[in-house]
Amino acid sequence: MCKGLAALPHSCLERAKEIKIKLGILLQKPDSAVDFVIPYNEKPEKPAKTQKPSLDEALQWRDSLDKLLQNNYGLASFKSFLKSEFSEENLEFWLACEDYKKIKSPAKMAEKAKKIYEEFIQTEAPKEVNIDHFTKDLTMKNLMEPSLSSFDVAQKRIYALMEKDSLPRFVRSEFYQELIK
Repeated sequence: MCKGLAALPHSCLERAKEIKIKLGILLQKPDSAVDFVIPYNEKPEKPAKTQKPSLDEALQWRDSLDKLLQNNYGLASFKSFLKSEFSEENLEFWLACEDYKKIKSPAKMAEKAKKIYEEFIQTEAPKEVNIDHFTKDLTMKNLMEPSLSSFDVAQKRIYALMEKDSLPRFVRSEFYQELIK
């Protein structure tokens, strides 16, 4: 147990994770079950101040997570959607990995690698992503000597998960449907 933390915040964190898991399970049920989920109605983030995509561009996102992530407006819309369902950690991890690959300094790379590991990979991390034990172990080994490819396997697993799970939910969402009207 972490020193200095009272039992109450730890309990709240555990409860929040339980709720997240239960919502995740519910969202994996057939489409009809998704209709019963009451979305969290926090003010959605407005997409970045970029030009709204053409209808053709937006329609391409249905079949290409790459095209969605490469478009600033698409990325902001996707991020807002994921936040509305409390599932933005995969996208945040993927983006952190993209930023990590741009680092040139070995010292900064080691510092950023540690931060990414503590935030997304380690067990009970605040934004723990769902990766298998093999991938987690391989990533930990890669971090013994951080390199630009330290997170590649984990990032590819999370990308595949977003492509298979998050993207289809986004395409069915009001966020996307409003965009293609």
